[in-house]
Amino acid sequence: MDSIIKHLVEITGHRDHDLLNISVISALRELTKAQSARVLDVVSVGTQVFIKPQISIRDGAVHVADENHTAANSGDSIEQYPELKEGIANRMPVIEKIGEHEKIIWLPIWINDKLQTCLEISNPANYTANTMEVVSGMLIVYRNFQNLLDYSERDSLTGLLNRKTFDDNFSKVLRTSAVQAQAESEVSHPDDERRQHEPEKQHWLAVLDIDHFKRVNDQFGHLYGDEVLILIANLLRSSFRPSDRLFRFGGEEFVILLRSTSQEDAQHIFDRFRQNVEQHHFPQVGQVTISIGYARIDPFEPAVAIVGRADQALYYAKTNGRNRTCYYDSLVVSGDLHTEHSNDTAEFF
Repeated sequence: MDSIIKHLVEITGHRDHDLLNISVISALRELTKAQSARVLDVVSVGTQVFIKPQISIRDGAVHVADENHTAANSGDSIEQYPELKEGIANRMPVIEKIGEHEKIIWLPIWINDKLQTCLEISNPANYTANTMEVVSGMLIVYRNFQNLLDYSERDSLTGLLNRKTFDDNFSKVLRTSAVQAQAESEVSHPDDERRQHEPEKQHWLAVLDIDHFKRVNDQFGHLYGDEVLILIANLLRSSFRPSDRLFRFGGEEFVILLRSTSQEDAQHIFDRFRQNVEQHHFPQVGQVTISIGYARIDPFEPAVAIVGRADQALYYAKTNGRNRTCYYDSLVVSGDLHTEHSNDTAEFF
């Protein structure tokens, strides 16, 4: 009983998704005396579903997936996990795969009829009815805390991440980028010459703003204005990868953290989204357009400088025709921007 209470105290003491996940799989591994335990992301890309390991514990060591690495792929197809696929389809709370030398237990975590996380226990030595009853109770606590974290981190209207979660997410991107850049500078690759001819992949920050949004509210009312915001958020979710981060900063302003891609691809991705919005029919309102400004994320520069550059590029787009995608460095090279100081309209810091 003391052990169970200790685990519950630890699980309910976190306000961070990663720490919460580490606590719960540590508890599950200890209670079931399992060989290892993992947190798996269940990622939907179109009609396909992928399984992506995020955190694992084996032999007492915790391993967290590198975000730069995992952003480059969607994980393993769920077709490689037939038992898991069938169990998810049947909404089973516990899914088993029993082989001659291996036993795997999957525990899908359904939140508001959505499955984004699945816990995995490998080769549990203690797999009794009593143990699983305790595990079931622990998962209820875990699910409730995941729900609370999501509620506190997400914008109530659009469901996107909110402003107060931006700093933590951006800090993580800066840290992982700095580590990656340092590692690459210290290690010489035999194929460096080939790499020089490949587009450099980096992280990007974009700020987007709905054009003439005040006119939408004034002409059609705030209910239709809110519907425009919700539809923009839905288009964002369908246009970007699960590894990218999408934020609503309030009003008609949104921010995107685009991970691991070249500048050419970033321009194409942002422009494609802008065109998707332009071509979308918004009920009653009709056509809506957006302006986008973006900048490269340099891990060795302060966050305020990076956000300020994206904000300057957005300001240029808004004051030079709207419905445009502008890259800060290109504007500097062309002479359209002459300063790296944020303009007076910046609302981020």
